[in-house]
Amino acid sequence: SRFPPLNETKWVLGDKETLVKVILNGLSGKILVKEKPYYMTMPKLGMLKDEEIAKILTYVRQNFGNDASAITTEEVSKIRSTNE
Repeated sequence: SRFPPLNETKWVLGDKETLVKVILNGLSGKILVKEKPYYMTMPKLGMLKDEEIAKILTYVRQNFGNDASAITTEEVSKIRSTNE
């Protein structure tokens, strides 16, 4: 598979700040997901509104076999403000 899985991974279920920063800043190079290397480029999506990011990431964290807490618009706003 070219793209890493979204189910039951530390990228999705782990630290919320890391996940939000992936959306805001993009990601490139090698990452390990479930002990398997992936070489990918994900573009920055910082043009999305905080509410949109919160909804997308909450969906991913609560679907695909995942059962993690929501990410709020306020959490995204705080991470964005410290990320700039």
